[in-house]
Amino acid sequence: MVQTGLIPNAHNDLVTDAAYDFYGLRLATCSLDQRIKVWQLDERDGTWSVEDDWKAHDAAITKVSWAHPEFGTIIASSSFDRTVKVWEQTSYSDADPQHNGASSSSSSSRWVERAVLVDARSTVRAVDFAPPSFGLKLATISSDNYLRIYECFEQPSLTTWQMSEEVDVVALPTATPGGLSQTAPLLTPTQTQAGLDSASLSLAGHIASQQQQQGQIPSRPGLGNREASDIFTYHIIVRSSPSIPQADGGWCISWCKDRYWGELIAAGCGINGVIIQLSPSRRPSNVLSLDASPQPRPTGPDATPRSPAVGGDTDAPTPYSISSVSWAPSCGRSYHLIATGSRDGHVRIWRVKSPIPPDELDEDDIEIDEGAWSATIVGDFDDHKSAVGRVEWNITGTILSSAGNDGRVRLWKATAGNVWRPAGHISVEQADEQRPDVDMDENVVAD
Repeated sequence: MVQTGLIPNAHNDLVTDAAYDFYGLRLATCSLDQRIKVWQLDERDGTWSVEDDWKAHDAAITKVSWAHPEFGTIIASSSFDRTVKVWEQTSYSDADPQHNGASSSSSSSRWVERAVLVDARSTVRAVDFAPPSFGLKLATISSDNYLRIYECFEQPSLTTWQMSEEVDVVALPTATPGGLSQTAPLLTPTQTQAGLDSASLSLAGHIASQQQQQGQIPSRPGLGNREASDIFTYHIIVRSSPSIPQADGGWCISWCKDRYWGELIAAGCGINGVIIQLSPSRRPSNVLSLDASPQPRPTGPDATPRSPAVGGDTDAPTPYSISSVSWAPSCGRSYHLIATGSRDGHVRIWRVKSPIPPDELDEDDIEIDEGAWSATIVGDFDDHKSAVGRVEWNITGTILSSAGNDGRVRLWKATAGNVWRPAGHISVEQADEQRPDVDMDENVVAD
């Protein structure tokens, strides 16, 4: 059973992200109102109450992420002001108001700004802490198509973060055949045929209007307001042009939770979904592309399949950007599950096979490329009928949830035969009316 609840009027503007802590008892939310709120669950009646509320950035906040509790009570946030900030909860007596990003609505805010990362040259769209086995690391991705990895070397103070990797996802080289892994399909074209949907354009326009009214266009030392405004307008308007690469704009990241294969990140960048392998001994590489764009069908007996067109070929299907990606916990499976949400309204579940280590190959497997990754789609759903904004797995990787512009959170679950089916949906109206809990045993729920 799935319990539902509603937090009315959580923010003064659109909520852009929500993230549970490790125990699921606290919830961090962020919004276009530039504020972060931390909510506490009352387990007796299932209600949420706001615990802390503070202004965290000078522009709309895109994502929040909790660090593993072994490092303390830490949140990272990313924003349209091109910064990533690291926050730590402290006791009342230890809080230093001058270190806080801004004063809270109440004077008892306990979250202290420990670090500000300013390496991004464009809006930062996602931030995600690494699994604790890799240390206190976080990954960010921005609309300049760069994935950046940071590591904290002063964990007690959290003030020193070093950027260990800076990777252009679009231009990322594929893994070499002699390495542990190599690419399967090649990267898809980086130019899209579709512009931003109406909801995204409305959001972009709202942010631009908000920045102009408040006079808070992001700036850097030596960068005038005029130039900063032009840069901001470029990312909002120019990148929505069908003739500009990455016009459909989707940037998202998710770490692999299994430490056996090392540091792996699934990243969405425009219409590209890639798995990136990080290694201290060599440069990051793309080991696999998650390409769901349909291929044009041959028209004759001797015709050969064509790759999706980059421009001008009206016979090619329109590609859409990946707006969300989530890597499922393995929980003993011999394969990985990765979910992606796209602006075409599809939720896709990928079954990803890892390379076979040489010492585990049988004599019958001598023809198998032990270094090859492979991926197949085991679930493809378009029930949202509109852009999908978020996909997320439960703690065991057995149930997937997705949220779309249809105003519903939909649940997906595998049957006994490993066939993925809808398992229910939740809407604001259902939560508001306190309807019965969603029964996860029902595979299909009609709208």
